[in-house]
Amino acid sequence: MSTSELNLTPLNALHLELGARMVPFAGYSMPVQYPAGLVAEHQHTRSAAGLFDVSHMGQLRLVGADAAAAFESLMPVDVISLPVGKQRYGLLLNDAGGIIDDLMFVNRGTDIFVIVNGACKVGDMAHIEAKIGARCQVIPMPEKALLALQGPQAVTALARLAPGVSQLVFMTGGAFDVACGAATVACFITRSGYTGEDGFEISVDASQAELLARTLLAQPEVKPIGLGARNSLRLEAGLCLYGNDIDSTTTPVEGALNWAMQKVRRTGGARAGGFPGAQKILAQLDGVAGALTRQRVGLKALERVPVREHTVLQTMAGEPIGEVTSGLLGPTINQPVAMAYVGVAHAALGTRINAIVRGKPVPMEVVTMPFVPTNYFRG
Repeated sequence: MSTSELNLTPLNALHLELGARMVPFAGYSMPVQYPAGLVAEHQHTRSAAGLFDVSHMGQLRLVGADAAAAFESLMPVDVISLPVGKQRYGLLLNDAGGIIDDLMFVNRGTDIFVIVNGACKVGDMAHIEAKIGARCQVIPMPEKALLALQGPQAVTALARLAPGVSQLVFMTGGAFDVACGAATVACFITRSGYTGEDGFEISVDASQAELLARTLLAQPEVKPIGLGARNSLRLEAGLCLYGNDIDSTTTPVEGALNWAMQKVRRTGGARAGGFPGAQKILAQLDGVAGALTRQRVGLKALERVPVREHTVLQTMAGEPIGEVTSGLLGPTINQPVAMAYVGVAHAALGTRINAIVRGKPVPMEVVTMPFVPTNYFRG
């Protein structure tokens, strides 16, 4: 896709004004970094507050009395019991139990508000409409932009403009008016994000996105952050990137996402099964022999050699056992970290394996994730 064919977010002019280096991403022209550079942006988000343009993401509403039950039929997740104002992580599945996309959704009382990945949004919306469009209204929201304000000082900056937002806790949301000079901008804000830090995601009319972004950037705690630091922050937090760490060939159990599947949907639960690929996924959850053959794990390199995606992994004896899906030198911990899929026999904590980098073995160890402790605000 040529540059002229790329979609532009409502903040495109602001990115260029700020000196961003723009790259194609998910069909959009997006800022990969600003003049300060990836490491400085990463560290600023960990210590203060960073503003991300994530308007390439897809937003939609599910409306109707049967919306929760209908949406629940597509995922191994408890949608029906989610209280008003609460947010949850979800996984759209295909019939083989593979992950079509991962997403976030909020019960807003009058609807279910859903955010899906930018590269998948067209397919996701078509899939949802085809599967449950007869049971509820599936309403895309292309008129909305999405900003993410992340970091330990994000609440200080946003609460200055939106009184009451500090009362939100992790994975909750609500409607707020944000003061932008003489104007007031209506937003739907959740206390969530993709960095492992405290922070917020802000849905706003595209026509007011630039005003909101400029107002946030005028706050002393806030600087603009690009896709490069977004990737390094989420990897240190042990969070999956769709298309790298999970995809349509991986199940939630293979992806180590068991925590996202509530007891009510598991074997013995009141609404067990009933989602695509349920037989396979429940067998993996229940530990049926042979049902699970590989697992996503976290790895730390024991030498200072970055290990990138698609790097082959071997046992210490030289037998191939898997492949890296995401990897870099973690700016916060100053150590190479990676996520990978390995055979279950090699997934135990403390297991030593080799990554083959430019033909040479780099020793790595299976470790717990996240690589950097999360700082979500839970009240």
